[in-house]
Amino acid sequence: MCRNIKTLFNFDPPATEEEIQAASLQFVRKLSGFNTPSKANEEAFERAIGEVAEAARKLLESLVTNAEPRNREVEIERARERNIKRFGPRPESNNG
Repeated sequence: MCRNIKTLFNFDPPATEEEIQAASLQFVRKLSGFNTPSKANEEAFERAIGEVAEAARKLLESLVTNAEPRNREVEIERARERNIKRFGPRPESNNG
């Protein structure tokens, strides 16, 4: 699960609220061991996501670097190349 959490710092444009929420959800899922909590744990689960998101937001706002911001498109292409090296090319779909 946690390998789905993406680096959010030092991108142009900066991380969106949706990206912060998604990373927070993945983090809470990993810590709790729940993909979806029971009704009894739902409130605690949602509260934790909000608190993690707030902490992540504060962290991202306070970090500094001298490095140039990373380009999202370049990073996506690098990830694709790493996946091809690791897993091989995706098979072509035959839809028609």
